[in-house]
Amino acid sequence: MEITFLFLFLAPVVLTLAVGLFAFKRQSRDAKNLPPGSLGWPLAGETLEFLFGKPEKFVFDRMKKYSPDIFKTKILGEETAVICGPNGHKFLFSNEQKLFTAFRPHSMQKLFRSYKAAAAAPVQISREAESKMLRSPGFLKPEALVRYLGKMDSITQQQMQTYWEGKDKVKAFPLAKTLTLSLACRFFLGTDDHERIAKLVSNFDDITLGMHSIPVNFPGTIFHRASRAAAAIRKELKTVIGEKKAAIATGAPMQDILSHMIVATDPSGKHMPEAEIADKIMGLLVAGYSTVATAMTFFMKYVGERPDIYAKVLAEQKEVSAAKEAGKLLEWDDIQKMKYSWNVLHEVMRLTPPLQGTFREALTDFTYAGYTIPKGWKVYWTVSTTNKNSEYFPDPERFNPSRYEDEKAFPPFTFVPFGGGPRMCPGKEYARLAILTFVHNVVKRFKWEVLSSKEKIIGDMMPTPEMGLPIRLLPH
Repeated sequence: MEITFLFLFLAPVVLTLAVGLFAFKRQSRDAKNLPPGSLGWPLAGETLEFLFGKPEKFVFDRMKKYSPDIFKTKILGEETAVICGPNGHKFLFSNEQKLFTAFRPHSMQKLFRSYKAAAAAPVQISREAESKMLRSPGFLKPEALVRYLGKMDSITQQQMQTYWEGKDKVKAFPLAKTLTLSLACRFFLGTDDHERIAKLVSNFDDITLGMHSIPVNFPGTIFHRASRAAAAIRKELKTVIGEKKAAIATGAPMQDILSHMIVATDPSGKHMPEAEIADKIMGLLVAGYSTVATAMTFFMKYVGERPDIYAKVLAEQKEVSAAKEAGKLLEWDDIQKMKYSWNVLHEVMRLTPPLQGTFREALTDFTYAGYTIPKGWKVYWTVSTTNKNSEYFPDPERFNPSRYEDEKAFPPFTFVPFGGGPRMCPGKEYARLAILTFVHNVVKRFKWEVLSSKEKIIGDMMPTPEMGLPIRLLPH
């Protein structure tokens, strides 16, 4: 009885305080001259429209409705400012670590940072030290990748012989994923165990879908499947780490990122814990897997629909082969000759970006385009605000690789498929080599036709052909 009376007495007080607090916060936000836009529904914000209405459409619609420069929203649980256009790109790239820092949505944090929940974990290597290690000459810089290019070519040839040659019809997307995962596992883990790799493909697909999902871990949800997939990959990676440690102990050469993570220490001399290594390697594998496979797949789609462009790519690749000794693997100079092929890939990435965008977090209040973005708010960066703008790309829906022949044809910061500034994608050169090696091998072996030009493209942040892009292979 007393409890009931107390509840009846306190409920109006709590409600009044809650309403007052909400009103105070709203007044605080309004006082800061926030960008135009809507924060959507309580809790959910505009997340559903963002994820299921396609992020590109979400951004375009709000640029038209509110401002071509900036608008506010609430997505994935975060109050967010979307900064648009080439001036927005330049502003973001110029102010990394000054006004904002990298931010990963909560779904990604939960999938890739399980080590932070471990008890008594050793001191972790800082993000700056980790970034420096990954960008060192031992890994992702061109001078380092030169040593890996021949292996990349031989793996690609092997995959073509195993999965492509002798087939009448194939699905390009699954085969591209198998190839890119094989390349990533060889580069990051130093393993060529194809059976082991093939077993992981479906798990990586589930993780890719779950990275930008609502982090509700109930059976049947996208995030639940992603969490189970991450646990399975983490388990396999810990086995690989054990094997790698044993190999290092016998004096085996350290020619992959995993080996260097194992031996790396923080300033106090402590090694990175295995759980953290597994999570970071899993993140690298995902990054080197899905986006590269997407670019390869949509190359097959767009070029398969344009025989004229295919003929030009083939002619260029034949020139590359003619200048080489028979049977010799690709070298750095060969890649530099593939200028038209890379222009084709630019157009592929403009029309279908492998990754829609990334997030940052405001380190302090800052002003852009006359509006204030409060400290702690998230900033969403996306290529979509310029890629299909007719002001920068005339006839934007037309697939036209020739538009890149004149580097001054469009203004700076209008085409930035790999980002820019300090946070430019560190894997840009790796991706370029992997994709052009694929192009070289596939056009020399086949002509092809896309069997369903109207195939639906699904997925939110990462586009996916619904049927896997079935194609008919036609030998030369």
